[in-house]
Amino acid sequence: MHVPDHFSVKNAAWAQEIMRRHSFATLVSGHTTSLTASHLPLLWTNSEQGYGLIQGHMARANPQWQDFSEDSEVMAIFTGPDSYISPNWYVARPAVPTWNYTAVHAYGTPRVIDNQHAARNLLRRMVAIFDSDPEQAWPNDQPQADLVDEMIPHIVAFEISIVRLDAKAKLSQNRSAIDQASVISALQNSSQEGAQALAKYMRNSSS
Repeated sequence: MHVPDHFSVKNAAWAQEIMRRHSFATLVSGHTTSLTASHLPLLWTNSEQGYGLIQGHMARANPQWQDFSEDSEVMAIFTGPDSYISPNWYVARPAVPTWNYTAVHAYGTPRVIDNQHAARNLLRRMVAIFDSDPEQAWPNDQPQADLVDEMIPHIVAFEISIVRLDAKAKLSQNRSAIDQASVISALQNSSQEGAQALAKYMRNSSS
C-alpha cells in the first residue's frame, strides 16, 4: 500500500481498533503471478506477541486455504469509513476531487485450526459478536448441535499471527485546518452513514 508520510499511521492501537470495528476484510494469498482473495469476517484479538491475532474461517470448497503454509505470508485488508470529497467543499481553490478513507493491511503466516472443538468455539464467538440475539441464533439444543456437527467438516478455520501492519488514514491532512473543517462539516451534513462516520474520524484526528 502506498502510504505518504502525512497519511501514515504508526499507532498500532489505532490500526487494531480499525480491525476490531471493521471486521469484514479481504484475505489475499498466493504469489505475484497467482493471487487469491476472499472476502471474510475476521476477528482481531489481542495476543502477547506481535500485533495481535486474526481468526476466521472459509468454506472447505474454497481452494485458498491450500495456500496456507509455514513459509507463506498472507495479507488481510481492513477498511474503515470512506467517502468522496468534493472540491466544492474546500475554501482554497483551485482544487480537485478526491476520496478519503482509512485502511489497514495486516501481514502474517496463517495456521489451520484442525481441532473441531476450537473451530466450534470460534464460530460461537463470531455469532456472539455479530448477532443481536446470539442465544436465539445458536440455541443450546440438540438440533443445533447436530447441524453444527454436520457443517464443521465443510469449513476450514484458521488464525494468523500478525507480524507487521501498514496503516493509512487519508483524512485531508494535506489541506489547511480551514479546509479540513469545511470537509468535516460537509460530511456531517451528508445523508450517507459512511460519510458521517468518516467525519467522526476526521474530527478525532484533528483534535
